[in-house]
Amino acid sequence: MSYTEAKEKYAALGVDTEAALTKLKTVPLSLHCWQGDDVRGFDTDPTKPLTGGIQTTGSYPGRARTPQEPMADIEEVLKLCPGTKKLNLHASYAIFAEGEWVDRDKLEPKHFAPWVDFCKKHGLGADFNPTFFSHPKCDPLTLSSPNEETRRFWIEHGRACVRISQYLAEALGQVCTMNIWTGDGFKDIPTDRLGPRMRYKESIDEILSEPFDFTKVKPCVESKVFGIGVESYTVGSAEFALSYAAMNRDKCIPLMDNGHYHPTEVVSDKIPALLTFFPEIALHITRPVRWDSDHVVLFDDETKELCKEIVRCGGLDGRVYLALDYFDASVNRIAAWVTGFRNVQKALLNALLTPDMTAEQNAGNFTDLLVRQEELKTMPFGEVWAEYCRRCGVPEDGAWLPLVWAYEKNILEARA
Repeated sequence: MSYTEAKEKYAALGVDTEAALTKLKTVPLSLHCWQGDDVRGFDTDPTKPLTGGIQTTGSYPGRARTPQEPMADIEEVLKLCPGTKKLNLHASYAIFAEGEWVDRDKLEPKHFAPWVDFCKKHGLGADFNPTFFSHPKCDPLTLSSPNEETRRFWIEHGRACVRISQYLAEALGQVCTMNIWTGDGFKDIPTDRLGPRMRYKESIDEILSEPFDFTKVKPCVESKVFGIGVESYTVGSAEFALSYAAMNRDKCIPLMDNGHYHPTEVVSDKIPALLTFFPEIALHITRPVRWDSDHVVLFDDETKELCKEIVRCGGLDGRVYLALDYFDASVNRIAAWVTGFRNVQKALLNALLTPDMTAEQNAGNFTDLLVRQEELKTMPFGEVWAEYCRRCGVPEDGAWLPLVWAYEKNILEARA
């Protein structure tokens, strides 16, 4: 079947494929830099283990080790992914001049100027994340630590990141989301659950007292259900994060990572709940397998449902900020990046090609609704996706993986 035939089939359902393709091209999706080097960054000893609930598994050859290597890898990814991209950076990816190094509480915008140059070269916006893990000053707590010296260090790191986010937004002319997430918590049952949360709240208050333009910088507060080493108690729980965002709507928004909830919960259902109350929300899109395991995003049921809710709720009109967040070292890292990015794009296109069936629901025509939803599953979606790839000038499905293998042979194998 050709795209023209697929277009006619969708038109019979009241769906304009041309409008869907045009809309999708405008949707920014933030590509996370940490897939390329297994969340190592450049500001600490790369041989030390990750801490703070972060763990990457696998030892596939070709991990990026210097700032130039992930930039080269990301350039390859950009060639293979359709649509509008942003770059999501962690503070630990600061780039220092020869002989220079500062700790995280002293980071400055200049340490991310090379990333700004990279983004300008490729027409990218940028998002940003303070790095509250894998550092000697995690005791193991950060913003919730009872040690005032430790807490002060991490508050100053957060304030520095606000300044850096403002710089990224102004330099690139696009909104920068700045996501506050820590792995603070306890392995076993604590005796005081309130104290750490009160300190956490006060720390975020201090971070967000740093001046910034809320139209350009969108600080986010992200929750988590548990992590490695914090199995019994997480300071920044879902209730904490949502409550903080709700009480501070003039300076931050909630961020949901769909790996940060109980396995029986789905973020797709939470999106319309939050958009009932918040003008804007942010998402980190991943694939949990029994826990927040950050597997490569698939074109699976929950990714489809998540994107359907974004579209249905008007999220593509500036209400929902989208970013990828996973790190798999068991497969080719370029392929992991590309697979996840293309699958979110597919899910968004699938949502844009879904007819509005609100009238059937409101009229109680649940038989019609059930049957129509099922019959949509055999519509020629693949032809519309292939057309989207062609128009964006990237390889169609089945054509991009050989390019990754060639890049591995020519570039990645030499890193081993």
